[in-house]
Amino acid sequence: MRCIVEQQALHIAYSSDLSPAKECSLQSSFEPSFVAEGHYVIGGIFPLHYNQEMPDLNSTYRPPAVKCNGFDPRAFRWAQTMRLAVEEINQSKEILPNHTLGYKIFDSCAYPLTGQRAALAVLNGLHEVNSPKCSGAPPLLAVIGESGSAQSIVVSRILQPFRIPMISYFSSCACLSDRRKYPTFFRVIPNDDYQVKAIAQLLLRFNWTWVGLVRGDHEYGRFAVLGLLRELEGTRVCVAYQEMIPLLYNRQRALEIMQVMRSSGSMVVVVFSAEGEMTPFLKDYMEQNMPVLQWVASEAWVTASVFAGREYYPYLGGTIGFGIRQGHIPGLREYLQTVDPQMYPSNTLVQELWEALYGCSPSPSSGSPLSPCSGQEALLEQHSAYMNTSSPRVAYNVYKAVYAIAHSLHNLVLCTPGRGPFYNSSCAQNSNIHPWQLQYYLQEVAFSIAGDEVNFDLKGDSIPYYDVINWQRGTEGNIEFVNVGLFDGTKDAGTELVIHQEKITWAGHQSEVPVSVCSTSCHPGSRKAVRRGEPVCCFDCVPCDSGKISNQTNSIDCTVCSEDFWSNTERTACIPKRVEYLDYDTLGIALTVIAVVGACLTIAVLIVFLYHRNTAIVRVNNSELSFFILLSLTLCFLCALVFIGKPTAWSCMLRHTAFSITFSLCISCILGKTLVVLAVFTATRPGNNIMKWLGPKQQRAIIFTCTLVQVVICAAWLIDDPPIPYRNMHYEVSKIILECSVGSSLAFWCVLGYIGLLAFLCFVLAFLARKLPGNFNEAKFITFSMLIFCAVWVAFIPAYISSPGNYADAVETFAILASSFGLLVCLFAPKCYIILLKPEQNTKQHLMGKQKK
Repeated sequence: MRCIVEQQALHIAYSSDLSPAKECSLQSSFEPSFVAEGHYVIGGIFPLHYNQEMPDLNSTYRPPAVKCNGFDPRAFRWAQTMRLAVEEINQSKEILPNHTLGYKIFDSCAYPLTGQRAALAVLNGLHEVNSPKCSGAPPLLAVIGESGSAQSIVVSRILQPFRIPMISYFSSCACLSDRRKYPTFFRVIPNDDYQVKAIAQLLLRFNWTWVGLVRGDHEYGRFAVLGLLRELEGTRVCVAYQEMIPLLYNRQRALEIMQVMRSSGSMVVVVFSAEGEMTPFLKDYMEQNMPVLQWVASEAWVTASVFAGREYYPYLGGTIGFGIRQGHIPGLREYLQTVDPQMYPSNTLVQELWEALYGCSPSPSSGSPLSPCSGQEALLEQHSAYMNTSSPRVAYNVYKAVYAIAHSLHNLVLCTPGRGPFYNSSCAQNSNIHPWQLQYYLQEVAFSIAGDEVNFDLKGDSIPYYDVINWQRGTEGNIEFVNVGLFDGTKDAGTELVIHQEKITWAGHQSEVPVSVCSTSCHPGSRKAVRRGEPVCCFDCVPCDSGKISNQTNSIDCTVCSEDFWSNTERTACIPKRVEYLDYDTLGIALTVIAVVGACLTIAVLIVFLYHRNTAIVRVNNSELSFFILLSLTLCFLCALVFIGKPTAWSCMLRHTAFSITFSLCISCILGKTLVVLAVFTATRPGNNIMKWLGPKQQRAIIFTCTLVQVVICAAWLIDDPPIPYRNMHYEVSKIILECSVGSSLAFWCVLGYIGLLAFLCFVLAFLARKLPGNFNEAKFITFSMLIFCAVWVAFIPAYISSPGNYADAVETFAILASSFGLLVCLFAPKCYIILLKPEQNTKQHLMGKQKK
């Protein structure tokens, strides 16, 4: 506080004598812009200039006065609106009858330090003269101001010890809602918490996921950016950069910011800044070869008339943002037109207004380098920075703020004893009203202007409404602020923002919504993979793996298809898995034809044997066993058909048992034949009566016994753990293979092993009888048949194990057919050859090798 006290304009000095009277001595002056007498005085602080030159503060001599430059006609209009409102109230018979309001208006130069000086100066009352006593009611009841949040923070802290309420018309920083720090602060502009929520919804609405943030070097910009970042947490919007425009403008720093904007790749930039620092920044911006950007403006500059000139449109056209809700101020246009240099010859602000609007000096003696004005200049609509009264926004806030003070003061003057701040005393005297009394009624005030409700919540905030403003080309090539939507903060979440998109003109005079993304969207069928060390909005699109899909744009993860489904080629949908089994397709039909042909050939051989059953070759080779072998071979060929088609519980049990029993029957018959052949040729030896043990009954017993063993194994198999249909999803995850699970693996390999054992025994016995005498030694053919049979089934085992899915059934079917053909050809082809083509050799003598020479 010591620094503030040393800088303040008001200095309280005590007289050198010991008199109890205190004398207020003014040490320096800070001239107001406008002053008016009244029973009750209110202050006004406006940024009538948007920049200032800092004095030399080397502390060795009294610093010179701060020099403000950059006259702002828009802020001058706000000050005139305050004057108009006070004059209306003074002329009203309904508000403060028999009382008048006075005012004292100062310029803050849009800078906190100057705003501090204005606050201290406004505390001095209506006239800055030495007063004999510092006593009585304060000379000031309330303050209208400030425009910027940083200035409002300073002014509010200065007014707080005096309990003077302050109503801001343009300070929206959320920080000012803290009643512990700013207990006397009110505002008629919505809290920035609502604005950042609206901007976040705007970014999401147009899918702008890669945006830049630029703010001013003040509390307003800092809290607004923090609030927006908080609103964007958990959304798909990322911030490409955050930059700050210096409070004391620096061109080199501004160029660095522009380079960041250029290189970021973001096409959308959100700016929380005041009109003052944006003006020099945009002037430098227009001199650079910058890409066309989509600007999103905060309420602090979205309706700034200083940017409405035609030279700004190529760079700022299409800007969209949230502006203060507009209203209607009757008589404002006519009141503004009454201001001219002749009416205020000594007011330097009016002269600066004329210089800004016409480029001429109304007072040649002022030393201005501009040429003298003719005196015939008139305020026209073309001077939009000052004369824009068709849709007042900030000026309307000033208007409401003045009326809020007037209504509160009116309620205070007409108070009811025992109520409000006077619950235990009489009402305040009209000549001794204090600011803290006025604050109570400000908190409770509620009135309407042209249908708009005006009141304050417990934090001093007003109803949150915003108009969505779009900067479009006017008829003269200038910028017009067009209302394209509304944000109503009183509505339910998600329904606050209403935008008429068809009315919007975008940056670059385009009708299509600009695209601002770090990475293009990932189409369905792919997912986002965040790049290491970069924001989540910067990603690569990775196709979904097999069996996973994404059916939305920018999916974070791919969804795994359920067990019976698989991803399509595009990875956008789960489709039923392809079901495969050994069906009657090309392979199935081929195997079926081979099986049927084999069975037919076997039956044909059987018919030949039946027809020639009395011939030597049939009789010598034991016709009964031959018929059994042919019948069993026919069944072997036909059992291959059971392996073709969709597996069912019955077909799975039948295919393995039928295969094992028929082949066991066939091999048992061949084993019996082998034993008979071996016994016949060994029975010729003297004393050998082995044939009595291998008669027809014994042969049938051998066949029955050997087959019965296989039947018992199969029965145990079916009872304990039978083969069942199985949906194989592991071998190839993209399809379902229907196959027959063998159930008990032990039983399966026992069945095959038993058949192999019979075949091996046949092979050994036939091999021993291969050199027996005779032109037709059947043992040789049995040896070859068993050799082929064993070779086929030995090769079958690894092929069966390694074959995928339905091909395993095909391999087993092929093994059945191949072994069956091997037996048929080796055992019966030579006999059929003699029967059909060499009938002369079909004699007993020839077969026994005893034919005549």
